[in-house]
Amino acid sequence: MARRRHRYPHGELAVLVDGDLAAERDLAAVFAAAAGLTEGASYRQVIDAVHAMPYGRPAVRSARGAIAEWRGTCSTKHALLAELLAGQWPQLRPRLVHRVCLVTRQSAAARFGVEVAAAVPPGGLTDVHRYLLISLDGTDVVIDVTFPADPRWDGARSMRLACGDGKDFAAGPDPDLAKARLEARSCDPAVREPFIAALAGQASADVPASGDCG
Repeated sequence: MARRRHRYPHGELAVLVDGDLAAERDLAAVFAAAAGLTEGASYRQVIDAVHAMPYGRPAVRSARGAIAEWRGTCSTKHALLAELLAGQWPQLRPRLVHRVCLVTRQSAAARFGVEVAAAVPPGGLTDVHRYLLISLDGTDVVIDVTFPADPRWDGARSMRLACGDGKDFAAGPDPDLAKARLEARSCDPAVREPFIAALAGQASADVPASGDCG
């Protein structure tokens, strides 16, 4: 079982990369310590803290991997957030959703700039974006914490999705398998991966983004 020690926003912390984090401390406690959240933090504070995590694909593509490297993509950040909310505020009914969407060179240029758009082929590319739904007073609210430079959640209304229009699919009981199947059916890795890499490079430069995720 691998253990890594990283410098987090509020100090240094060792976490387990894989295996059951509950064997040492539960996921919520590890995340709270890494994010500098105090005991009794609200779900809005937790959402903000996950949103603030840098964009980038961790080596272990899981909620625990995102904490271990303190970065994540749409897949890992929303997996982490869903687990945190379900464990502490089950009344929010957090549900992961996958959107299959088309990214064109024109839309990428408008959202990210010409450098990222250059990674999109002339005919565009298909991607699968993960986001989260929660229930507030019986109403579904969209939560998308993919890019930290995007506006924070206002605590009431749906956030703007970090992708374009597309077709939505409930993630179901095994979200990672569901997303992998959608990607295998819809995406070309040889085309998609350079685009994800370009997004990560842009996000590391703290450029505001509001598009695809990885």
